[in-house]
Amino acid sequence: MDTVCEEKVFNAIFKSNSKTIFNYIYYKYGNEEKAYVAVQEAFVKLWENCAKVAPEKAKAFVYKVANNLYLNVLKAEKVRLKYAENAPKLSQESPEFLLEEKEFKDKLDRALNSLPENQRTVFLLNRIDGKKYAEIADMEGVSVKAIEKRMHLALKSLRSQIDGI
Repeated sequence: MDTVCEEKVFNAIFKSNSKTIFNYIYYKYGNEEKAYVAVQEAFVKLWENCAKVAPEKAKAFVYKVANNLYLNVLKAEKVRLKYAENAPKLSQESPEFLLEEKEFKDKLDRALNSLPENQRTVFLLNRIDGKKYAEIADMEGVSVKAIEKRMHLALKSLRSQIDGI
């Protein structure tokens, strides 16, 4: 019987889940560096507890541990979603267009930051990562109906704050 203590099993769990868990923690709390650390530490905890965790429970274990680690780090910090800007792009666009684009991005950032954490997480997991509601419900430990409600509220809030979406 395969166990998480076998390197090939552990590696398979890591490869198939680490990016999604990272995105989940990052979208939920908005800090890339701390999300990365939480995910790495969660996989270390999985390895340390490999004899106690069945392979089919490993994904849930790592989600829970990463989330708890991040909550411990977060404590009283204010949550703020930030986007990493890629290398500056050379553009043929007019200065007016670039200014409007920046203003729209700023407005979108403010609107996303104003969403409650659970709505922002659902919105980003669905719209950026392409996760289905059922997958998100599994990650969050709630019903698909709850995810649908969160998405509805997120979209309603974003539409009210941003013209043209």
